[in-house]
Amino acid sequence: KMAGGGWCACEFLRFMFSLIIPMLFVTAGLLVLIVVVLLYIRFGICPKKKITQSPRKNGKMPPVVAFFHPYCNAGGGGERVLWCAIRALQKRYEDIIIIIYTGDKNATDQEIIDGAYRRFNIKLLQPVQFIFLEKRYLVEAWLYPYFTLLGQSLGSVFLGWEALMKCVPDIFIDSMGYAYTLPLFKYLGGCQVGCYVHYPTISTDMLSVVRDRNPRFNNAAFISKNPLLSNLKLVYYYIFAWMYGFVGSCSDVIMVNSTWTLNHILALWKAGDRTNIVYPPCDVRTFLDIPLKDDRKKTEHSIVSIGQFRPEKDHSLQIKAFYQFLQMKIAQGLTVKLILIGGCRNADDEERVSCLKELCENLGVTENVEFKINISFEELKKHLDEATIGLHTMWNEHFGIGVVECMAAGTVILAHNSGGPKLDIVVPHDGVETGFLADTEDSYANAMDTILSLSPEKRLEIRKNARQSVSRFSDQEFETSFISAVELFFDTR
Repeated sequence: KMAGGGWCACEFLRFMFSLIIPMLFVTAGLLVLIVVVLLYIRFGICPKKKITQSPRKNGKMPPVVAFFHPYCNAGGGGERVLWCAIRALQKRYEDIIIIIYTGDKNATDQEIIDGAYRRFNIKLLQPVQFIFLEKRYLVEAWLYPYFTLLGQSLGSVFLGWEALMKCVPDIFIDSMGYAYTLPLFKYLGGCQVGCYVHYPTISTDMLSVVRDRNPRFNNAAFISKNPLLSNLKLVYYYIFAWMYGFVGSCSDVIMVNSTWTLNHILALWKAGDRTNIVYPPCDVRTFLDIPLKDDRKKTEHSIVSIGQFRPEKDHSLQIKAFYQFLQMKIAQGLTVKLILIGGCRNADDEERVSCLKELCENLGVTENVEFKINISFEELKKHLDEATIGLHTMWNEHFGIGVVECMAAGTVILAHNSGGPKLDIVVPHDGVETGFLADTEDSYANAMDTILSLSPEKRLEIRKNARQSVSRFSDQEFETSFISAVELFFDTR
């Protein structure tokens, strides 16, 4: 039997070895087929998807620049970057053709343009074309309760494919952080590709959160408490980080919005020769129009928060810290309100607002907290004009446009002690402090107490100094830096 068993094993091994050469031929055939299909897409299909246009006087075609921004009708800082970038290109290159890939199919072209003007006070110099995408749901987080990063990234590939099949530009710029679309447009579309990175999809900080088993909004408690699950998630994150680095390195021009983002992108993408810091445009000039008033006669103080109602903005921390502050002695003699201003992009954001209102009820602060959702730019200015404190609580915020706007408007800023606010924004100016930083409920509450305990003269000094420090984040500075970074695309056209 043993001999027979040994003979069977030998026969089986011999059979398996005999399959090697046929399998190699099959594999080679499949590779050739894949290459042929990709070449056909690149040279057969994609050229037919280009926009028909008239040549310039010099015989050359005007460049078609496409921005990949599936949520261009939202009201966040990323959208302000998009519209300012488009306006900068239109100022510099008069005959440029600009298209925007968006999933906002429930809005018309004019409604989107009007929304940009209403929210950001930005008016374009020329019309833009919108390519409406049907499959935006593929990048929605709700679709991927587990392996969310991987799911959304693969979803962005399919969404990018839909965009590519509808129109192939000359220059492709991912302005929303979907790095997996870059190799698609570069190698299949034959485009020059660039990106503006607001926040790395994965960062070394995220790896450390999982490694240290800290519960966060992107690291559920049931995972952080389980060593096996934590190690499996860590392996998943390392693999994803490698993939993210590979696709990101395909970009010809890389723009990042802060020192914090720069450090992470350099570590992951390893493309320092193509990477530039381009601080996002903050409407500093408009907010500087707000007069700096002496607040000693104020009968009511308001604490204003600006930011979309996304989980990472941590609005619950703001409410809990505000609740703690209201228990302090200084608060007993003051009338103080917390005003949360932000945009809701979808049903998830609306549900989040409902949960925050429920938290206010549970803490008994409903009468002291107001929610202002999708308000106009003029109403935003009005609230900042009346505010004493500007509040920000996002951990490792990539930059913090809302922080800059609060400082420019003349509030005393209280921001999270991490990311862009810590490294780029709330830093000493001419040796004088420009605001306050905190990172826990207690430290936020104590900082609120400290700010409102300061003399009006001291608060005014901090506000003036903060205003002077934010000029480096103006629209004009952004336009100069952005055009300098993307000139590479236009030098040969």
